Amino acid sequence: MPAVFRTTRIVEFGDTDMAGIVHFANFFRYMEAAEHAFLRSLGLSVVMEYEGAKYGLPRVSASCDYLRPARFGETLTITVAVEKLGRSSITYAFDFTRDDEAIARGRVTAVFCRFDEGRPKACEMPEAFRAKLEAPMVE
Repeated sequence: MPAVFRTTRIVEFGDTDMAGIVHFANFFRYMEAAEHAFLRSLGLSVVMEYEGAKYGLPRVSASCDYLRPARFGETLTITVAVEKLGRSSITYAFDFTRDDEAIARGRVTAVFCRFDEGRPKACEMPEAFRAKLEAPMVE
């Protein structure tokens, strides 16, 4: 099985609702933070310069299925895997667990864009970037 990136996150009090359960929207913040950590582990970022131009990875799709509640003080393990790598897009799969118990599953698709005059334009991913992302691909 291909390698996946793992990180942990302690649920903060401010992440929870009145019932002490993680508010659904915070799972999207957790996915974004895990994605950033994953990219940093590869020497990449969601915003970077390459050959004198500015590039980024704006999101075009995001979803999350909630299986069990997570509560204040708990430690969540978040795995990140590259599910699909297109010509100019990348889809990540996220799994949230607590002590090996499934909590949530998410998916995010981002498009590789060049930013000219502050405007994003989808473009083909440079081979140097692609090569780093292909190693941890999910089969």
